[in-house]
Amino acid sequence: MNIMNKKQGRTRAQESSSAIERMYITMRHLFNRGFYKPMGVSGETLREALLLLRPEIYGSIGEEKAELEGLLYVVDRLPQGIEECTFINLTSDEGYANSHFKAIIPPKRRRNCYRIDDEQMNIEITRGRSEIYDILTHLTFLFVESHKISKRVIIDEEGSTVRDWQKLENAVTATKKLTQKEREIAITHTANILGRTFNELTEAYPKFATESQPERLLHIVYWLGKLAIEETINNTKRTITFSPVLRERLGHHIHGEVWAETIKSELHKNGLLERPIHIISANMHSVMNSLFAKGTLKGADAKKDIFQTYEALSESKNSLLRNKVEKSALQSGMIQINDTSGTNIDIQIFDTDKIDFSKTEFKYLEEVKENKAVIFVMDYAFGEQAYETLDELLKPIHVDGKDVQLNVKSISIMGKAGILEGAKGDVMIPTAHIFEGTADNYPFKNELSIKDLEDCGVSVFEGTMITVLGTSLQNKEILKFFKNSTWNVIGLEMEGAHYQKAIQAASRVRNSINEDVKVRYAYYASDNPLETGGTLASGGLGTSGVKPTYVITKKILEQIFNS
Repeated sequence: MNIMNKKQGRTRAQESSSAIERMYITMRHLFNRGFYKPMGVSGETLREALLLLRPEIYGSIGEEKAELEGLLYVVDRLPQGIEECTFINLTSDEGYANSHFKAIIPPKRRRNCYRIDDEQMNIEITRGRSEIYDILTHLTFLFVESHKISKRVIIDEEGSTVRDWQKLENAVTATKKLTQKEREIAITHTANILGRTFNELTEAYPKFATESQPERLLHIVYWLGKLAIEETINNTKRTITFSPVLRERLGHHIHGEVWAETIKSELHKNGLLERPIHIISANMHSVMNSLFAKGTLKGADAKKDIFQTYEALSESKNSLLRNKVEKSALQSGMIQINDTSGTNIDIQIFDTDKIDFSKTEFKYLEEVKENKAVIFVMDYAFGEQAYETLDELLKPIHVDGKDVQLNVKSISIMGKAGILEGAKGDVMIPTAHIFEGTADNYPFKNELSIKDLEDCGVSVFEGTMITVLGTSLQNKEILKFFKNSTWNVIGLEMEGAHYQKAIQAASRVRNSINEDVKVRYAYYASDNPLETGGTLASGGLGTSGVKPTYVITKKILEQIFNS
């Protein structure tokens, strides 16, 4: 019996793996074709694969009832108003920033989107294929959910609708602000449409609300249902198109090349180009705060425990404290480069020769300090974009008639990842990256080890990481297979294999950086997708992510300063 169960488990994992592969092959085909209709014949393979896969992040997508947490996760990563649009056009950076169109930036995903007219939304793609896959997956989920709504509200072939739908329409089209009573009446009817309880919708309601659209949940449900009804009754299918310029540019590192050239020009201008460089992929606060918070914040601003100080700096209400630290950093030689290339990857450059280390919590060995190292911090990349940006950065720069190679001493990657054993806030130390859906694996010598962090007050796991094609495409069966296989997988993320591919190409093939460049990888757990309610859709880390972030940052900096 156990053997049979194991066999069935493997089969479900294999089906899931095949579904992911079909989705990516289909998405590439549709991209090359130039357009498709998600709820038509051309989108059928994507829909079927997603419903077979039933990713954890999309919750009850395969059930009759609507999925609320998954819906919130998706709409936070897509432009506001997209639910109203029949035509969605994915474009390259084609000059809309210089037009009258106002950029719409989703709250949880930095990308420029433009509402062209009542029917069309344009979404700029500047992060490569991973961004396209991410958007198409989210849109497929959105449209599947929209047809759940239409099935529950259409009574007959003439398009007559149930009373609940008519009441929802009245609430959404009302010109005056809803009273509490009117809102609760609308929620009651909407709950019936979605197959959810009044209590579930009442709890979800404020999570969807924005300052400009307090009744946003009603609005989203109405427009998703309205367009699905029109598709069903009038056959007016929603259409996704890919602009010719996007199709021509994709894969050519256009944004990454501009990004890297800007950075190397800045290093040259400041006389830092030939200094020892330590690259860190991280957020835009942890290195800066680790170096300058202690010396900047005094009295009431400082806490007894340095991690409490970091927590205070992470709270949105404390912008004045953050400004103090940033001002101190800029006065001590930090160079801030806000991205204009379209990569959405900002940069900080720290000249250690200008830092007063007596005001920090770090000891800098004198023999190491004489090298006058430069610390280069780049914001998080997204999927395949990690290869594009790091590959371009590690190429030599042409200066005064000759090629100058960067003197890269170490590359450290700190990221967020899903953990398969443990909980939110735990730390993962990888020994290799396996690229999902391929035979590619990237073993490496990690300068960070479990011993470096075992006494730091966080739980630490060491093993292999899976670089997945998309975090929103994983279900429990495939994750359990990863966890229980002989690969010793401890977590999943989207960039590790891409970073390592760029490092190995630069150090072992192109010889543009030293072959013995030191490499560090560490991840802190943003979620545990194997736990019910533990996916990214269930909410962010909050302050539980502060300690692991700064523990990892501190260890990376200590190794830079003492080796």
